[in-house]
Order: sequence, then structure tokens, then C-alpha cells
Amino acid sequence: MRLPSLLFLTLACLPWIPSLQAEEPDSFPLWPDGKTPYAKEGDAETGRPKLYPYVVPKDKANGCAVVVTPGGGYGGLAADHEGHQIAQWWNERGVSAFVLHYRLGSHGHHFPTQLADVQRAIRTVRSRAGEWNVDPDRLGVMGFSAGGHLASMAATLFGEKAYDTSDAIDEASARPDFAVLCYPVISMDKAKTHAGSRRNLLGPDKAEDEEAARHVSSELNVTDETPPTFIFQTDADTVVPAENAVSFYLALREHHIPSELHVYQRGPHGVGLYLGDPITGTWSTLLDNWMRANGWYAAESKRVAVSGSVQMDGHPVGWGSVTFLPSDESRPFATARVMGGKFSLPVNDGPPVGKSKLAFTASIFEATKGEADRVIQTDRLSQNPGEPAYLDVTPGLEPLAFELSSQ
Repeated sequence: MRLPSLLFLTLACLPWIPSLQAEEPDSFPLWPDGKTPYAKEGDAETGRPKLYPYVVPKDKANGCAVVVTPGGGYGGLAADHEGHQIAQWWNERGVSAFVLHYRLGSHGHHFPTQLADVQRAIRTVRSRAGEWNVDPDRLGVMGFSAGGHLASMAATLFGEKAYDTSDAIDEASARPDFAVLCYPVISMDKAKTHAGSRRNLLGPDKAEDEEAARHVSSELNVTDETPPTFIFQTDADTVVPAENAVSFYLALREHHIPSELHVYQRGPHGVGLYLGDPITGTWSTLLDNWMRANGWYAAESKRVAVSGSVQMDGHPVGWGSVTFLPSDESRPFATARVMGGKFSLPVNDGPPVGKSKLAFTASIFEATKGEADRVIQTDRLSQNPGEPAYLDVTPGLEPLAFELSSQ
């Protein structure tokens, strides 16, 4: 009878999943009673979109916030592993999250109802930013599968009037500052879309209407105003083909929108965080890095242009890097490539003002000894081998000169 204990040991080794520990917060409706647009008589509960606020306390909040739209083919909501668990993941990083329960095609609600719901959710969070410890200029949207399509519509159709203005909340902007799309439905082209999402979103009257389908195909709606976007997908996904994610990335690239696309070889559709998988489960770490590198975890901070030289054992480093890691982990890090012993970063890509730890990578060729290249990584300066290297980054920083030792 060893199977139960072996099973216990296996589960115990999995990463801790926040949603198993935390309670779901109380929700509230997006519109007051009697004010919900596209409401249908007799669908009191399913016809009332609502938000579940996971608000980080002021002393732990970094000011960033995300509206989360779970998937479900516009016919249901995967609100736990693509909603509740995701909100807890954000909270661990000081980010407040707001899980949106939008209206569904399976209950007779079709476009533009879902666009109205996500626009209202973004406007609600932005209009109550002070109450929820949120910076209104660091508010993003994140969606999974069909919820990824809804998030992509939020990022591309934020200027479309999806419903009539009803109160002061609707005076706030519906444009998200960044978007995170996870194995998203993007296109309504029958050759690559998820058929159920198209049918549920457009409804029986327009499911075969190609013009209506093109209007909500997000790869066709990217503009220069679309926000920076992070995309995660798997190649093995047979429910929502990777062509969806790739087509959106290529549209972003065409419009010079800062973006990042990760396509993993393995992994089925609808995985959520997938923390138990040592490869595909790293996507959330990549997202965490992207958020930090782009400054979404910190209030706007001044960056500094840097330049300088790096020598190893008295010789210029032919190939390597210098990385500036701010002591405040919410601040963006910056990495400069070293070539021929020289490096530089323009102000837009430079490190933020403040104390940074320095890390170096150097590739060295021992020409005199006839040895092959060696790669050396270090965070220590040769003149102080017992201590990590730190630098106070200040405006007008003079060219830096680093003398490293391989010993």
C-alpha cells in the first residue's frame, strides 16, 4: 500500500499554488441596478457582469493593477485557474488584480456586450485608483484563451464606443497600459479560430457573417496606439492554434509596438500557471521579468544613459555584458552588451537612478596559451574580491571603467 504515500510526496513537491490557500473576495456589479447595457429580461444573475477585487494593501502595493479575463470559449468561465489563482500570483508581486466575470454567449449575450464589460471594468479600476492604491497609468489587462481574445479587443478597440455613457466612471479611459495574452484566441478567421468562441461571441445570427468576424479579429485591429504586449502560447495547442498568437505578434511588430512572444513546444491548451511543469511552467517567470524590465512594477523613475569599458586580467573583454540590478527589486534592470571592451546604453534603456548591484559576463580567448573561449560570470570587482560590486546611478554619470579578475 505504498501508492498513497508516494502520491502525497509527489504533491508535496509541487510549487505552492496560492488559490489553495486564499479565499475569493466579494464581488460587485459593474453597473448599478437597472443601468446595465444590453441587459435581457429574466437573466438577473447571468446578465450582471461583475468584478472580484484582489486589492493589495497600501504598504505592500507597488501601484500596478491588472484586469483579468478568464477563458471558456465565451460559453463559460475558467474562473479558478485562469482567474482566482492568477490574481493571487499578481498579489504576491504587489499588483492588485480584478477578475472580470463578463457576460457569455451561452446565456444569449453577444458582441459588443463583452467589449462593453471589459471597457467598463478598466474604467472602473481607473476611476477608483486612489481607493485601491493603483497608479492609473499602470493598469493592464490579462486574458486566457477566449478571455485572451477579450483582452486583445480591450487593447485594440478601446476607442470603440461599445455602450452609452451612464455616469462619471465612463469618463475614464478604457485603454489598458499593457496587455498579457495567454494562449489567446485572436482571429475569427475560420481557418485558425476557435469555432466555439466565434459562435458564442457573434451569436447565431452573425456566426457566418464574415464582415462581423473580421471586425473582431484582433490582428486586423492593431494600431500605433495598441499597448505593449506579452504573449504566451504552446505549439502543441490544438484547441487554439499558435497562428493566433503569432499573427497578433506580427501585427504588433508591424506597428513597432514593444512586445514579447513565447511559444513553448509542449503543453496543452488551458494550462493556467502550470507551475508543476519545469519547462512550460516558466512562462510566468518570463512575464515577471518582462513586467519589471518595462517598469510596470514601479512608479516612473528617471533612467540614466551609461557607457564605459570592461577589462579582464588587464585585457579588453571581447564579448560579454554588464547588468545593472537595482536594490529596489520593483525597479527595471538594464543590461548592456560589451564588445571590444566597450559598452553603452541610451537613456531610454539605461538603469534607473539609485543603487544598483553589478553583474558581469565575459567571454575570454586565451590567445597566448592557445586555449578556447571561456565564459566567466561574476558580481565582484577584482579590487574588492570579497564584496559584490555596487554603483550609485546618478544623472550625468561619467563613463565607467571596470577592471575584473578571472581568478
